Amino acid sequence: MGSEVDTKAVFDTESAKDVVKELRASFVAGKTKSYEWRRTQLKAMLKMMEENEPQIVAALRDDLSKPELESSIYEIAMLKNSCRLALKEMKHWTRPEKAKTSLITFPSSAEIVSEPLGVVLVISAWNYPFLLSLDPVVGAIAAGNVIVLKPSEIAPASASLLAKLVANYLDSSCIKVVEGAVPETSALLEQKWDKIFYTGNGRVARVVMAAAAKHLTPVVLELGGKSPVIVDSGINLQIATRRIIAGKWACNNGQACISPDYIITTKDYALKLVDSFKCELERFYGKNPLESKDLSHIVNSNHFARLSKLLDEENVSSKIVHGGERDKTNLMIAPTILLDVPQDSLIMNEEIFGPLLPIITVDKVENSFDVINSSGTKPLAAYLFTNNNKLKEKFVATVSAGGLVVNDTTVHLAEHTLPFGGVGDSGMGAYHGKFSFDAFSHKKAVLYRGFAGDASVRYPPYTRGKLRLLGALLGGSILGIIRALLGWSKA
Repeated sequence: MGSEVDTKAVFDTESAKDVVKELRASFVAGKTKSYEWRRTQLKAMLKMMEENEPQIVAALRDDLSKPELESSIYEIAMLKNSCRLALKEMKHWTRPEKAKTSLITFPSSAEIVSEPLGVVLVISAWNYPFLLSLDPVVGAIAAGNVIVLKPSEIAPASASLLAKLVANYLDSSCIKVVEGAVPETSALLEQKWDKIFYTGNGRVARVVMAAAAKHLTPVVLELGGKSPVIVDSGINLQIATRRIIAGKWACNNGQACISPDYIITTKDYALKLVDSFKCELERFYGKNPLESKDLSHIVNSNHFARLSKLLDEENVSSKIVHGGERDKTNLMIAPTILLDVPQDSLIMNEEIFGPLLPIITVDKVENSFDVINSSGTKPLAAYLFTNNNKLKEKFVATVSAGGLVVNDTTVHLAEHTLPFGGVGDSGMGAYHGKFSFDAFSHKKAVLYRGFAGDASVRYPPYTRGKLRLLGALLGGSILGIIRALLGWSKA
């Protein structure tokens, strides 16, 4: 059974040191390296999700008022799919990969062996507290590591349930959960880890990376940014609008790292787009969206105040063309569309992470790329709606982001064959599917040779002939090798 670290007692640096020591002993003993242990833990996690779905849905409702469909599909079902995929593919993932060898080492054979990194720390986020906590853990288990999971204290019901479930279902000597806030996270970051996987914001990521640098610990940083949506004319506007709504408000009410952050469209098309949003938002969430059961609430009063500040800024509040209603008591903000907000406003210069969606306009849709690239940062995702193939090609060639989607939003997250991760300010490293296994593995190069075919050319005393032959061998030219063996110089 797994282990929940008791945080009722003070969890300090010494406590963290003890946890890491215990886990490292399990790793050194080789407990996690067997295929059977990995398989058993993944099956136990799958069982954990299947047997506790009602409790998980309830915890997510307590923390975020998250609709049951979003909880069941975007947290539970996606995590179960990750477990099933790892169980199906793990033997293939762990198998050594044959590598070609060259004349310089002939006769020889080579392979690349995936080995576990060791003791890893996963620090997760509050917006998808089960998926973002356990999806990296699936990869860490499949790769054969021992793990400490630190869930976010901002989603306390989910963190508490996670700790309880992991304690009841997984291996206590190899997988542990540490609950708590900044002091506990700081104590963990003081320790030496073999990898740290952090999901969250850029400010904390800098703290994580600085702590990791002291021990030369590699990191994966899954961050966010302002993910743009370019909307061209001549498209199926209703479908485009619905897909933007699905990626924005139907994903935790905009509280998602790949949520559409702002839209760029042409001046001529903007009002049509606004009208389409008004129609579809009313269809989905009713005339009074603050009463809708299909919208998550803002996670806490601090984030509510932050979002209100974005809306209330001078020269921004007057740009609201739909929504804007707020219920401070119930931490609800209605889906809100803003048109032509100033580029220097707060809402256009920090990640929104909520139900506000600004639309900015350009003369030509091609100018959208300049708007995105002039921001100086690279988003976690970028989206384009168009039927123009040349525009699609330019989008892929011009926009640097963690991932791109054409004619939809956020759905690339569900494809395990695609790496999910950021670039620049939106993060480093990637996971999902085999990329999760690779994120927690070291690719060890192995070369095999026998004692036959030992060539004196590599040994002293060095001669011009040996120099020519070694140069030819390194160059890989058969003709050059023959010339060197015959003592011929280059023509």
